[in-house]
Amino acid sequence: MHGFSFLQILFWVLLAFPVGKDPDWVEVQMVNHKKEISIRIGGRDFTRFLYPDSLEKPVLFPILDASGSEVTRGFPLAPRPHDPTDHPHHIGLWFNFESVNGLDFWNNSYAIPSDKKSHYGWIRTDKILKIKSGKTGLLDYHALWTNLARQTLLEEFTHFAFSGKEGLRIIDRTTTLTAREEVQFNDAKDGLLGIRMAHELQIPTREDQSFTDSKGIITVVKGGTDTMAKGNYLTSENKKGNDAWGTRARWCMAYGKLGNDSVALIILDHPRNPNYPTFWHARGYGLFSANPLGEKIFTNGKSQKNFHLHEGEKISFHYRIIVMNGKKIPEPENINRLSDEFASQ
Repeated sequence: MHGFSFLQILFWVLLAFPVGKDPDWVEVQMVNHKKEISIRIGGRDFTRFLYPDSLEKPVLFPILDASGSEVTRGFPLAPRPHDPTDHPHHIGLWFNFESVNGLDFWNNSYAIPSDKKSHYGWIRTDKILKIKSGKTGLLDYHALWTNLARQTLLEEFTHFAFSGKEGLRIIDRTTTLTAREEVQFNDAKDGLLGIRMAHELQIPTREDQSFTDSKGIITVVKGGTDTMAKGNYLTSENKKGNDAWGTRARWCMAYGKLGNDSVALIILDHPRNPNYPTFWHARGYGLFSANPLGEKIFTNGKSQKNFHLHEGEKISFHYRIIVMNGKKIPEPENINRLSDEFASQ
């Protein structure tokens, strides 16, 4: 009987248990020759951080659940059949605001005419500060909030932590903004943390909608005939469906079916965030947004939240985004426990 060396035994062990194939292992890697970073969990795609000059802001796109189904809309970067084609600035997961010193960062996209671009803002990622793989994957970046002339209003530092296991994916996001000059966030409805969800997670509607077919051709579907949209909302205050919009809650869940799985997309607010608990700009057509700075429209003018930073002042925002898939959606008491755990951090 032949003896085996230590290196031979180690080689066989690595074949049996390859590094990075642990179901909880998060792999964070730069994509060659692109301003793009891939995040994979257990060897499966989870999301990508995109920050090319062609985009007006950095985004996480697409976002997939643990089974590999995309929970975000494909349009406009990678349209899928039957994608809604409204709001081309709704891409994956993003963070920005509608009114910063009068500039609209939220609605900026390729669809804005060049003669109107001066009214809009850009978030330009200039440095990737850290990427790290492990049981928790890390990504830190630095960006500048600028006008068309590239004059900087705000400096952004964002820390992402990615984790997951079977049936679960988690994104922790902490964004700190530092004013480079006097900065005014005027109360507005379009902000702050946004996700554009897959068609299947929309709430059924009776309104006409525009969609793309398999060849990218846009068609209009009459209201009430859209059979794909079967989603819903639920908040920690038990507001459901379209009634979730404009209400305050410490968490909100969008849920529905993707293939054979029930899927839940949950955003947790944090007690350290301004104006906690946040207002939810959660629309039935697929926009899912937490906006603590849009009080006026959500309260029908009863109060407003104009937010000011002096030069050099900082403000931080903390959010947890959870993607769950399985036989059923999580019960509210389980989400409350997750919210309590996040709030304690």
